Amino acid sequence: MIDKTTRKKITVTVNGTVYEREVNVRTLLSDFLRRELGLTGTHVGCEQGVCGACTILVDGQAVRSCLLLAVQADNRSITTIEGIGTPDHLHPIQEAFWENHGLQCGFCTPGFVISVYEFLKENPDPSDEEIREALSGNLCRCTGYQGIIKSVKAAAEKLKQSELAG
Repeated sequence: MIDKTTRKKITVTVNGTVYEREVNVRTLLSDFLRRELGLTGTHVGCEQGVCGACTILVDGQAVRSCLLLAVQADNRSITTIEGIGTPDHLHPIQEAFWENHGLQCGFCTPGFVISVYEFLKENPDPSDEEIREALSGNLCRCTGYQGIIKSVKAAAEKLKQSELAG
């Protein structure tokens, strides 16, 4: 029997796979993804929602997984960086970050890629100012933002080209 005061059974769809787990009601979604499901691409930085390293999509919207409890994700659809592309088949956004030096150490990159993924769906032809505004909640300590902005512009172009081809 589940102790309803400290544990709860949840069902989540993560990167297209349905998972049923019993979790402590205080478990953060970021910890659930990393520890319970082994999806370590979701990085944990500040644990206060400030840095954006833990950004994931919940029902298509970018959210900070360190600010949500796993129980809040019950019956929701989650996409992590592992669901965006693979090492053998990078998503166009990942390719653009690689090709345009939008990453250095890589710690913040998953959060940036997820944020850009949502942003470019809403704004497929952004200005530099719109990119800066959209990514103002993601922090990078080592790359510098010029490479990131260049990467987002290149990703937007790649996505347009793939839509034209497909």
